[in-house]
Amino acid sequence: METRGSIEGVFLSSSKARSFRAQSSSEGDVEDVEPGKIQVKSSESVLPYVGAACLGAVLFGYHLGVINGALEYLAKDLGFPENTVLQGWVVSALLAGATVGSFTGGSLADKFGRTKTFMLDAIPLTVGAFLCATAQSIETMIIGRLLSGIGIGISSAIVPLYISEISPTEIRGTLGSANQLFICIGILAALVAGLPLADNPLWWRTMFAVAVIPSVLLALGMAFSPESPRWLYQQGKISEAEFSVKRLYGKERVAEFMSDLDTAGQGSYEPEAGWFDLFSSRYRKVVSVGAALFLFQQFAGINAVVYYSTSVFRSAGVTSDVAASALVGAANVFGTTIASSLIYTIYKRRNKVGVSSLFCTDKNNLLICKIWRSIR
Repeated sequence: METRGSIEGVFLSSSKARSFRAQSSSEGDVEDVEPGKIQVKSSESVLPYVGAACLGAVLFGYHLGVINGALEYLAKDLGFPENTVLQGWVVSALLAGATVGSFTGGSLADKFGRTKTFMLDAIPLTVGAFLCATAQSIETMIIGRLLSGIGIGISSAIVPLYISEISPTEIRGTLGSANQLFICIGILAALVAGLPLADNPLWWRTMFAVAVIPSVLLALGMAFSPESPRWLYQQGKISEAEFSVKRLYGKERVAEFMSDLDTAGQGSYEPEAGWFDLFSSRYRKVVSVGAALFLFQQFAGINAVVYYSTSVFRSAGVTSDVAASALVGAANVFGTTIASSLIYTIYKRRNKVGVSSLFCTDKNNLLICKIWRSIR
């Protein structure tokens, strides 16, 4: 917990007024900043950059949900309407690619930086969406889904990482939940995009083609976004880290921020760790609880809902099957919004209100409660 506190201290500004001398590395001048006269950028100044990063989360959700309404129609168009095995391959190819991408995303971000990894990530996302939209065979469709999966796997690793590293402490909890919220919004967007399918069986191609637009916007947005100051500092690029802080928070916080980085770097050093260290006594409890959360989430059947709810509604005799799926997606967004706001509220009031009494209302919230207790 000391490491966690030192990292958060990087972004924590002191509440006491103080005077300091800020050395500009690019201009070489020294500025005297008087107490009470510091004009710091609003915390909301990072929102455009967080929004650009969240396009990766939107694409994650969109590629998960787009197959829901489109599967039956693309199967007919590509010639395997009765072959459930091939339909399963179309669905699962995305997950296979996501597995590869999730394992490589962190390494790419550490080597090339957060923003450049985002731009690299836009390549498989764009190419994969294009191949799916123009596919004339099952092979092309599977390759397109595989590439899209690699793209969303990478984004699943770097979106929350980048957001946490550029967000100021006072709103980091709120912005941290934005990743999950935008994933749900992406799923909802994919389900809503399937509404014209009943009148236009070839609309499924447009549904995949639409994903090209946010992929390109992701690359463009991150091209103009500042790199993570923490990553730049770790690479020894001090002047670039100072410039990034200046863009994010204003020049008045550069000296203070860099001092906090120095302090955090000195106080949070840990030896190089490997995968097997996750199972050591030090991390076993947190890793087990976190893994259990996702395990029980899968047992709840959410994947079947995301991928096959339209088919389930159709089999149940629901006339507006795609619309019913869209309503499920809307409920998903609504639930995520409520959960995010509750968690943030409880976090702020954790010393006044018992977490157990508010969160232990169902099996999923019970897991949240257990995780909370393990990290306190």
